[in-house]
Amino acid sequence: MSGERRRRVPRRIREQQIIDVAVQVFARRGYHPASVDEIAELAGISKPMVYLYLDSKEGLFLACLRREAERLVAAFQGAARDVRTPELRLWAGLSAFFAFVAEHRDSWVVLHRQASQLSEAITAEVAQARRAVMAEVAGLVRDGIGEAPGPVPVADEEADFVAHALVGAADSLTDWMERHPGESPERVTRRLMNMVWVGMRNVLAGEVWAPPADSGVPGPAASAGTPGTSGAPRAPADPDRSVQG
Repeated sequence: MSGERRRRVPRRIREQQIIDVAVQVFARRGYHPASVDEIAELAGISKPMVYLYLDSKEGLFLACLRREAERLVAAFQGAARDVRTPELRLWAGLSAFFAFVAEHRDSWVVLHRQASQLSEAITAEVAQARRAVMAEVAGLVRDGIGEAPGPVPVADEEADFVAHALVGAADSLTDWMERHPGESPERVTRRLMNMVWVGMRNVLAGEVWAPPADSGVPGPAASAGTPGTSGAPRAPADPDRSVQG
């Protein structure tokens, strides 16, 4: 051995280095084809060392999931912090979400595409990460409803419905973004806000949609243009217009 002793890497840093490599390998190859041998080689350590730090291949994948989910939630929270209104906090949080997906594609592949197809423990971890994101979005939606000046009170159940619809749409749009690489995270966020938040604002103002009486569709009917109904069709929103408070 040379006169200068090799500096020992602290365990915390070494684990993060292993996870960095593992995220790339899992994203590129998928969980089952990915090999711990390759991950160890790329991380510059031995295979037994990977097992010493992270127990198993599943343990390594779970560590990847937890870290990337925490990073995603932290990005959402950090962007929304100290923004003056719930509407703008939601805008900032969603912008951070789409930016994270665009900038950390490997992380999103692991979180979004692979994890739901694996073991019960991995599926449970993904569900927990999703609940954390859902709680953040639902809180912003509830705050927005609570501060809205409109005459129509909206129950927590409605806020929960909007939050689930919003998170589901955001999930789906990440695949759409991959097929449309020219779409920036900001523009995708703006288009989603125009669809969801503008519609929610109309509901708070007392405007709701119902099928006309002669439609043959079961459910409460109301004629267009009467209070509490959708009224005349509106021109499509320009996605490049900023969402107004």
